Amino acid sequence: MCARLIAYAYLIRLDKPIGTLLLLWPTLWALWLASGGAPPLHILLIFVVGTFLMRSSGCAINDYADRDFDRYVQRTKDRPITSGKISGKEAVAIAALLAILAFLLIWPLNALTKELSVLALLVAVLYPFTKRFFAIPQAILGIAFGFGIPMAYAAVQDAVPVEAWILLIGNVFWAIAYDTAYAMVDRDDDLLLGLRTSAITFGKFDVLAIAVSYAILLLSQIWVAQIAHLGPIFWLGWIGALLCATYHLKLAATRSREECFKAFRHNNWLGGFLFLGIALGLAFP
Repeated sequence: MCARLIAYAYLIRLDKPIGTLLLLWPTLWALWLASGGAPPLHILLIFVVGTFLMRSSGCAINDYADRDFDRYVQRTKDRPITSGKISGKEAVAIAALLAILAFLLIWPLNALTKELSVLALLVAVLYPFTKRFFAIPQAILGIAFGFGIPMAYAAVQDAVPVEAWILLIGNVFWAIAYDTAYAMVDRDDDLLLGLRTSAITFGKFDVLAIAVSYAILLLSQIWVAQIAHLGPIFWLGWIGALLCATYHLKLAATRSREECFKAFRHNNWLGGFLFLGIALGLAFP
């Protein structure tokens, strides 16, 4: 039983919190902006716990979808389903249970939030399968990882204003940036398997594509800052994010597996700096 519980923990990536953080930061951006810097505590807790549950559910679905490919990829060949520690049916059951718990968590919130949560779940389930036919599946990942943005606005304002969609578009390009670096780690394996990733699609222009994606993210943040009338101290966080992006590009330009993976993981700091800018910009208008 202990070994199986450990396998479940690896399935939902308890050992790798970076995915939860990359999902959480955009949600926190939105909660702070939607509430003017003071999100209701119960809504904040619901979204923090819900983020963890949905990321965990998404990992389980991803591993189920990729179970026939992961065994051929050096980085993923020891994952619980591929290594036989748990079955595919168990993974689907765990994913469903976690998704149900996440939905129950938002049950006290308004109808719009619940309706958006259904769309968020559909995108999360669709994403792992897009690697078979879509040239840039990272864009779908960006929608899945950014759906907490419109949901946060819906929960606080019972509406989804233009700035929420600008934030979401920026998040899509952020995901393309960091997940292209991540995909560069597995590019050789993915080519042999016939999978589609942005690293393969962009080819020799991969680093340029990452740079453009970061630029769109950072410009979208400036646009939202203008709409929300954030104070000039917002720029401290924005400049911190710019420096992070520059560092990531330097790492990705080496095209080595280790450096590209380091660039991916360091994006937690970029998201945190952008949150810092938003929080300070709201606190000191």
